[in-house]
Amino acid sequence: MKAILKRGDFPLKNAEIKIGGSKSESNRLLILQAQFPNITIENLSESDDTSVLQKGLKLTKEIVDVHHAGTAMRFLTAYFAAKEGAEIILTGSQRMQERPIGILVDALRRLGADIKYLKRDGFPPLKIKGKSLQKNEVIIKASVSSQYVSALMLVAPLFPNGLKISLEGKSTSVPYIEMTLSLLKRIGVKGNFNKNEITIFAAKNVEETVLIVESDWSSASYFYSLVALSESFEITLGSFSKESLQGDSALVRIYDSLGVKTIFNISENTISLSKKHTELPDSLLLDLSDTPDLAQTIAVTCFGLGIGCKLTGLHTLKIKETDRLLALKNELEKLGATIQVDNNSLNLEKAIQIFENKTIETYQDHRMAMAFAPLAVKTNLIINDAEVVSKSYPRFWEDLQKTGIKCEFVDSLK
Repeated sequence: MKAILKRGDFPLKNAEIKIGGSKSESNRLLILQAQFPNITIENLSESDDTSVLQKGLKLTKEIVDVHHAGTAMRFLTAYFAAKEGAEIILTGSQRMQERPIGILVDALRRLGADIKYLKRDGFPPLKIKGKSLQKNEVIIKASVSSQYVSALMLVAPLFPNGLKISLEGKSTSVPYIEMTLSLLKRIGVKGNFNKNEITIFAAKNVEETVLIVESDWSSASYFYSLVALSESFEITLGSFSKESLQGDSALVRIYDSLGVKTIFNISENTISLSKKHTELPDSLLLDLSDTPDLAQTIAVTCFGLGIGCKLTGLHTLKIKETDRLLALKNELEKLGATIQVDNNSLNLEKAIQIFENKTIETYQDHRMAMAFAPLAVKTNLIINDAEVVSKSYPRFWEDLQKTGIKCEFVDSLK
């Protein structure tokens, strides 16, 4: 399905959008709920990734296909390895079978896990026989993906003596590790994170508790982009907290420099975004090591604003749903951008024009579709494989149209 995007009636006044629960929080809490069933979760993410994880957690002796869901692959690898009696084949899409998981598997094997590769060493699919893991110390490379670390942390309460995780190298996406620790503490599991060492204590039971998932800041980023690219636009988004666990709440600070003012309506649990008329920088320099999922949206926003940007700390984007750096380069160049990328960074030069009616490929990556969509404020464009947004934000196109952007969906273009 293709989405043909036009400015339409944008901006509509008084747009209000309730964004679904955070995928990152939801997926972590589901793993904890599977271990401690007396946890109740509210405002769970509606994303495909979360749905896939939920279904997988119900199985113990089946083939579990996570499709494109990288978080589910990593979290379920650790979960099934530590679940006594589980006999699972864990697989995914062709792209998933190209995404490395060897660092996590090696760490679990050192803890005593029974995991075998069914095709290529270091990559899914995996054959996992779950058992009680008795060792309580492990070293893991932390510079590739924080999800490997979080996967171990989430199952650590089941270890008889807890688990001490020593992180090797500079940790990437540290806020996600801190999110995992905070959620463990919320259910009563003790732990600490000090420099390059994480300790999670054993917990056989936790008290009955209800946890409400905050709305997803990554999903909010596309509306920040809309406001930044507009001449004058206001929108209210819910439900968000000023004391968020999500690293992507850095949006507030980052987009302030791009002309977006954020007001927290604490009593209503919402945020109001409005255009702040201020002088923009000639170029934006950001280290996104802690918030790599924002890179695509920020790069597209800067291009649309006609300013340059140098984004670093992007090494994890090479192993996402696609090679996001290369994908960004390909699609921004179609629109007239001059951009260079390497394994860790992106350098976008100041643009002087935006080409119209170009077709954006999504590479089976939800964030490619949503990051480029706000450019409809500046130019007509076409998004291929538009339904890919369901991976994290199924109602994205519906919500986008609430702002006045016109979306026409067709199976093919004549």
